[in-house]
Parts: sequence; structure tokens; C-alpha cells
Amino acid sequence: MRFISARLFPLLLMLTLALLSFWLDRLVREEPQPPAKRRHDPDYMVEGFTMVEYSRAGMPVSTLSAAKMLHFPDDDSTDLLAPRAVQTRPAESRLTLSADRGTLSQDGNEILLYDNVLMLREATAALPGSELRTSFLHVVSQRSLVRSDREVQITEQGRRLSAHGMEYDNQTGQLILHAQVRGAYDGKLK
Repeated sequence: MRFISARLFPLLLMLTLALLSFWLDRLVREEPQPPAKRRHDPDYMVEGFTMVEYSRAGMPVSTLSAAKMLHFPDDDSTDLLAPRAVQTRPAESRLTLSADRGTLSQDGNEILLYDNVLMLREATAALPGSELRTSFLHVVSQRSLVRSDREVQITEQGRRLSAHGMEYDNQTGQLILHAQVRGAYDGKLK
């Protein structure tokens, strides 16, 4: 009898350990893992950043520059410090936009500008020059479209407008003011 139990004991011990290992493995795999904390650290930074888009004829049509550009790999976002954008497309008014900070879309076609946003539109034969101030501006550069859902102040020669929300199409020169529109005219138009 002793001979049989001496031979069975190691087998039973190994079988018990195998079942225990199997059970622990299943327990660990079924337990939901807490989400890993992703750090929002930049993978690269560029000081004195400038990006230029050229037409097919080789002429610059838009320029985006910033004092500092930070790219974050966790969400593929790009932050801009003191951004400045200039659009010089043919047959459109030259637009110059600046802000304290901004965000560039993943494809580079949209810019979100925040804090002390200023948009200057140069005068053309058809339109006078203007200045727009707001706290937020969404720029869709491919469509020459600028929008805001915040309070905007627009100043042109002899006119002042304020509104809550706007959309400006630089291709057509059409400005749409959304709500709470107020205007002042000083009578000194040229």
C-alpha cells in the first residue's frame, strides 16, 4: 500500500497544482484590466514653426506660423503657441489671423484659435478692410471659411458690429451674423 501511495502522491500534487494554475489563469484573464493612464506628453516640439501651402503655379496661398508647436502622440493633436495665419489666395481678400494659442487638425486643414483672436481683412476694390476680434475662431482653410460661436466685434471704416456667433466666407465676401446683432454707423464712410 505504501508503494502505491508513494507513487500517487506526486501525481496528485502535480494534478492539483495544474488545476490551481488553470483556475488562477482564468481568474486573471476574466478580471477587467483598469484602463492604462495615457500621458499627454509631446513627442516633438518646434520653435519658430512655419508651414506654407503653395498653389500649382508655385505661389504661396496660405502660411501658418507659431512661436512654438507641440505634437502629442496619444491623441495626434497639435497645439500652437502664438499662432499666425495668412491666406493670400487669388481673387480673395488677404486674411491675417492671430491668437494667443491654437490647435491644428490632424490633416492640417482646420485651425482652432483661442484667446485674443484677431482677424484682419485687407481692403479690395469691392470690400473695405475690416478687423474682427473674438475669443474663439474656427478656420477651415480649404474652403476659406471662418466661424465663431462666441461674441465677435467687427470694425470697418465708419461701422462697428457686434454679434454672438458668425460665419465669414472669404471666397464670396459673405458675412453671416447669428444672434444679438448690434451695429453703429458714424457717418464718415468714404
